[in-house]
Amino acid sequence: MIVLGIETSCDETAAAVVKKNADGSAEILSDVVLSQIDRHRPFGGIVPEVAARAHLEFADHVVREAMERSGLDYMDLDAVAATGGPGLIGGVIVGVMTAKAIALAHGLPFIAVNHLEGHALTARLTDGVEFPYLLLLVSGGHSQLLAVRGVGDYTRLGTTIDDAVGEAFDKTAKMLGLGYPGGPPVEAAAKRGDARRFDLPRPLKGKPGCHFSFSGLKAAVKRAIDDLPPGDLQDKDVFDLCASFQDAVAETIADRVKRGIAEFLELCPQGTTLVVAGGVAANAALRERLETVAGGEGLTLAAPPLKLCTDNGAMIAWAGIERLERGDTDSLDFAPRPRWPLDPDAPKAVGAGIKA
Repeated sequence: MIVLGIETSCDETAAAVVKKNADGSAEILSDVVLSQIDRHRPFGGIVPEVAARAHLEFADHVVREAMERSGLDYMDLDAVAATGGPGLIGGVIVGVMTAKAIALAHGLPFIAVNHLEGHALTARLTDGVEFPYLLLLVSGGHSQLLAVRGVGDYTRLGTTIDDAVGEAFDKTAKMLGLGYPGGPPVEAAAKRGDARRFDLPRPLKGKPGCHFSFSGLKAAVKRAIDDLPPGDLQDKDVFDLCASFQDAVAETIADRVKRGIAEFLELCPQGTTLVVAGGVAANAALRERLETVAGGEGLTLAAPPLKLCTDNGAMIAWAGIERLERGDTDSLDFAPRPRWPLDPDAPKAVGAGIKA
């Protein structure tokens, strides 16, 4: 089974061809990602209109390159899949329309993939993880804990009540003059800093449930900067703040995940794996902390390779394969969705009380 996957939900224009063999093993035949970081960096964040125009300009080229690298023709494909949401709607529309055109021109099934499901199923592509498992999805737009029972079968256990952790990394980097995106430079600076220097909060640590909150941590970083002597930030200040911030994030997430594991095992006592996915999953300090937490609770940590943590076409192609095996395809009148929760029945997390 061979599927072309197209991803355009944010600031990467990506396409990949993935094959699932008869023995269940998977091969990524091609994986092309065109980043828009240089276009957005001057603005300190993603500009939706700029992103949509870049997708429109490059989507066809990226798909063509993915097909050429795979060594296959469109007649060799079993389906074409594209991110149908959630995401910046202009970009999602570009990817969906590109996939629909290919499907129509070559008589292929079209599959609209939930971007979050792409991340959720990546560990099955890379590590062959069996259902059920606990997923920690951490990125610029999402911080969630989900029990994954199967394709399309998700129970959200926790989410952020305000900001996503990736946004906290980006804002911290911006305040410290480290540029955009914030994750890599903050992690690099943290390696040279003293995490004990600044006493930053661990939001919701020790509180019931497994929701997240990061707005207070961002505010604490701002106060710490304001409390420093007037003038330009010194390198040591930047290094120590990054180390303190990263340690606070890792400790906070570890606490939330430990509570999430307890809830997960009540729902799925046969579960044995904690999966971490999303862009922030590339952070080595967080992975190390999560490995300790998982091991302490009797679970194994599975984390995709770094290049498959951020948005990519391979995860969309694989999710397409998983859905195609179930006979799940979409009609060409599918409407792209700016919002598309994996667990639509999950109650909204609101306020400090974390009540629905």
